[in-house]
Amino acid sequence: MLDQLRALLGPENVLTAREDLIPYGFDGTAALKQLPQAVVFPRTAEEVSGVLKLARAQKVPVVTRGSGTGLSGGSVPSPNSIVMCVLKMDKIIELDTKNLTIFAEAGVVTQTIFNAADAVGLFYPPDPGSMKISTIGGNVAENSGGLRGLKYGVTRDYVMGLEVVLADGTICFLGNKCVKDVAGYNLKDLFIGSEGTLGVITKVLLKLLPKPAARQTLLATYAKMDAAAETVSAIIAAKIIPCTLEFLDRKTIQCVEAYAKVGLPLDAEAVLLIEADGHPAAVADDATKIEALALANGATNVRRARDNAEAVQLATARRSAFSALARLKPTTILEDATVPRSELAKMIRFIEGVALRHKLDIATFGHFGDGNLHPTFLTNERDKDEMHRVELAMKEIFDFALSLGGTITGEHGVGLAKKAFLEQQLGNASFTLLKSIKHTLDPDVFLNPGKIFD
Repeated sequence: MLDQLRALLGPENVLTAREDLIPYGFDGTAALKQLPQAVVFPRTAEEVSGVLKLARAQKVPVVTRGSGTGLSGGSVPSPNSIVMCVLKMDKIIELDTKNLTIFAEAGVVTQTIFNAADAVGLFYPPDPGSMKISTIGGNVAENSGGLRGLKYGVTRDYVMGLEVVLADGTICFLGNKCVKDVAGYNLKDLFIGSEGTLGVITKVLLKLLPKPAARQTLLATYAKMDAAAETVSAIIAAKIIPCTLEFLDRKTIQCVEAYAKVGLPLDAEAVLLIEADGHPAAVADDATKIEALALANGATNVRRARDNAEAVQLATARRSAFSALARLKPTTILEDATVPRSELAKMIRFIEGVALRHKLDIATFGHFGDGNLHPTFLTNERDKDEMHRVELAMKEIFDFALSLGGTITGEHGVGLAKKAFLEQQLGNASFTLLKSIKHTLDPDVFLNPGKIFD
C-alpha cells in the first residue's frame, strides 16, 4: 500500500521514517500520543479520494489533520493509521467582493483568511485562539469558536459550502453562494463539527461581513467573582451585545501579567475584557453604557483603551492566557465546558471547590459572554497519582456543567478527550442516532475511528 501511495502522491509526499512521524503523533491535547504508520500530503481532492480508496480497500484507518492544534485529541492518530495532512492544500481560490464570500482549500491558515478579507475591507469573525496556525479545514471539522463568538457566532455560522470527499472516495460539493437555499437536507452542516469521522473536507466556501468601522476596548476589575458575573447579565439585559466579553480569574491574571506585562491588576479576583464594535456613534454609546453598568454592578475600576495599540495589547494579553499558564507546570490541560450565563458564578465557584478537594492547581478563564469556560489544569503527566485526581476532577466538572443545563464542550470538540461523557449529555436515543449516521457514511469505520464514540 505504501508503494501505491508513493505512486499516487509522489515519494516526497509520503513519510514513513520514525523521526519524521513523531511530530504527527500528537495534537494540542496533553497526554495523548500515538505514532501512525505513515503520513501523506495530498494536494487535490482527487488525491484525497485516491488515498481513501486505497486505505478502505486495505482496511487501514485514516486520520485527517491540519496543523494539529486541536484540544480534544481529534487528530491524534489511531493505531496503525495513516495521517492525511492537508497543509499542502493551501490556496485561496477566490475572494468574491460582490457576494461577500471567500473560497479556500482546507489547509489555508485561519489568519490568512482573516487577512485576505481585511485587505479589501471585509471581515471574517471566527477567531479561535490558535488562528495564527490552525487551518480553516480544521476549524470547520471542529466547529471552532473564539473570542468574538458572543456577537458573531462560531465557524458553522460562516460556512456556505463545502467540498467533501466521502469514505468511498466520492467527491461532493454541499451548499453554494446563495444566501437563501432550502433545497433538500442541509448536508453541509452534518460535516461541520464531525471531526473527520464522516468525510474529508477539502475546500470551504465562507461568508464574509463588512468590516466594523470602529472598536472600543474596556477592562473592568472586580474584587468579587459574582460581581463580574452580574455585570455580564446586566450588559445582556440592557440589550448590548459586545464583540467580546472575556473573563480571567486571579491566577490567570497573575500569570498573564507576568508573561505579557500589560498592567493587569494583580490584586483583583476577576477582570472582564470587553470590546464593542460597529458604527462609531453606536460604539461610543455602548462603551459608555457598559462602563456605567460595570461600575453599578461592583467593578472597582473600568479602564478604556486609549488607542488601537493599547486595545491590541489588552486583547493579546487575553489571547496569551494559555501560553502564560503553560509556563508554570510541565503539563497544561485546557478544558472546555459551557453553562447558561446565569450559572457562570456557580460554575466557577464549583471549579474552585474541585481544585481544593482534589489538591489541584486549576486556573479559569474564558468567554463569559456566551458561558464558555476554560478550566485549565496545571499538572505533570508523569505524576500518575495527580493525573488520576485530574481525571476525577474533570468528571465532577462535566457532571456539574450538565446538571446546570450546560454542555461538555463549547468549542473544542469531543475527540478522544470527551467521548466518555457524550452519551450522558445527549441521552441514549440521540447518541444512537449519532452512531447510525457514522455507520451510514462510513460503514467500514476507517475514518478517524475511536473519536467522538468507540
